[in-house]
Amino acid sequence: MLTKKKLPVGTDNFEKIITRDFYYIDKTELIAELLNGWAEVNLFTRPRRFGKSLNMSMLKSFFEMGCDPALFEGLRISQEEALCQQYMGQFPVISISLKGVDGLTFESACTALKGIIGREAMRFQFLKQSNQLSKEEKEIYQQLIRIDEKNREVYAMSEGILIQSLQNLSALLAKHYGKQMILLIDEYDVPLDKAFQYGYYNEMVSLIRTLFGNVLKTNPNLYFAVLTGCLRVSKESIFTGLNNLRVLTIADTRFDEYFGFTDTEVRAMLEYYDLAEHYEDVKRWYDGYRFGKTDIYCPWDVISYCDQLRADPSAQPEDYWSNTSGNTIVRRFIDKANMQTRNEIEQLMAGEEIIKEIRQELTYSELDNSIENLWSVLFTTGYLTQHGACGDDRYALVIPNQEIRKIFIRQIREWFRESAGNDRSKLDTFCSAFLEKNPQKIEELFGDYLWNTISIRDTAVSRQRKENFYHGILLGLFGYQSNWIIKSNIESGIGYSDILVEAPEKRTGIIIEMKYAEDEDLDTACTAALKQIEEKQYDARLKEDGMRTIIRYGIACYKKDCRVKTV
Repeated sequence: MLTKKKLPVGTDNFEKIITRDFYYIDKTELIAELLNGWAEVNLFTRPRRFGKSLNMSMLKSFFEMGCDPALFEGLRISQEEALCQQYMGQFPVISISLKGVDGLTFESACTALKGIIGREAMRFQFLKQSNQLSKEEKEIYQQLIRIDEKNREVYAMSEGILIQSLQNLSALLAKHYGKQMILLIDEYDVPLDKAFQYGYYNEMVSLIRTLFGNVLKTNPNLYFAVLTGCLRVSKESIFTGLNNLRVLTIADTRFDEYFGFTDTEVRAMLEYYDLAEHYEDVKRWYDGYRFGKTDIYCPWDVISYCDQLRADPSAQPEDYWSNTSGNTIVRRFIDKANMQTRNEIEQLMAGEEIIKEIRQELTYSELDNSIENLWSVLFTTGYLTQHGACGDDRYALVIPNQEIRKIFIRQIREWFRESAGNDRSKLDTFCSAFLEKNPQKIEELFGDYLWNTISIRDTAVSRQRKENFYHGILLGLFGYQSNWIIKSNIESGIGYSDILVEAPEKRTGIIIEMKYAEDEDLDTACTAALKQIEEKQYDARLKEDGMRTIIRYGIACYKKDCRVKTV
């Protein structure tokens, strides 16, 4: 039996994937398209975990002088013999990722940036002995790699050296080799994102604008450059005067299949690992993105789930994507939502599409200016995708798949719980009404909560799953009663009761059965719920636990209407 290739979970180094026998989905045609469809500076914007870093590593492995041609044997780019002969291993390459430029202050972020560029400069220590460089040029190189004497892990270049660092390093490499260099900058927008979060955005914009402008604009030593990131940051923000920039967003049809997995690639991967029977689950959970005109799966999710299935064939799909970063943008969006926006979120949660104008070029300072800008951010960062352009920068937006829907559900529930918890008086009145056997007050207040929350029902799912939505809201409201014992879907009598509540100080038990009234007949649904409580003897567990008074409620819901009955 042949041993299967390893799955590259969390591995984004191209050379390691090829040499250590990891499974690789061939994206090397990206190289040919970059060279044949020429632009001096190329910016790819894609959501996180869609293979940006791996593609950048692949570009470095191909172009860098001293590369191993064997890495590309059997891959599609190897069929382009003339192109490989002309370009493979022919360039000095500067390759950095700005993912680690983090910090609570501008100073700490600068320190991180100096470290990233300093460590990259350290790869070229042959420049210290280069016969092609003057003494002064070698001193410039020494400034790039100078270490702080007190803290040997910190690079000591000044801010003046920092803003010239990439330009200077490009000039030194070009003079040493006698040819132009290639620049690769991965996660270019992370420093701006962090600066926006922590309050030093203007300082970071100024730094990045100068750093990038120096190396990318009218630099005679630059052959071409590739940048990647999540957001297309406004040209006026950091790319001022950069007329050689080509931006390739998720709406662009060019290069649309090179970031993420296509359906054909996913089918082949599942077949290879004998997991073809899980195709529908994989598609429902991790497909649904559309880049340009190509349907795309999130590669991180597909690889992670396949890896789990190989260990446990009964494993269910999980949300892998959100665990790689925070989802604060969704929460910020929900917090700012007015009633109109909440209604639109409900449409999305129900599997419908909405039409929105998308601004694909924003500054971070504009993100919170209006809810319309946040729609654009949700689209560019992968929380929403498009089902087609509608003209005038308007797109039909949808939630791409079950995984992203779960992220929205989680954030909506947290928002509702916090919003409800802000009015403890109303909560106490609501919960007390259950002990006072007051269905009218329960109905009034529960109706208020339903009206003011965001419905996460899906019109395509079963009645049981619709009931679960209301069930979850009620449990969330009860959760604020610290002196209640609440049991959900627990065995009692000859069935499983929706909700059992024990109020020990009053020796009172409450039984709640939820129904969704598909035909809008709330009264009949309430009656059916009460009948089920009696027939299934749901009071058995409460009697066993010593509850002296037992109150039974049938609660029926339809959309945002409810009815409550008791016996």
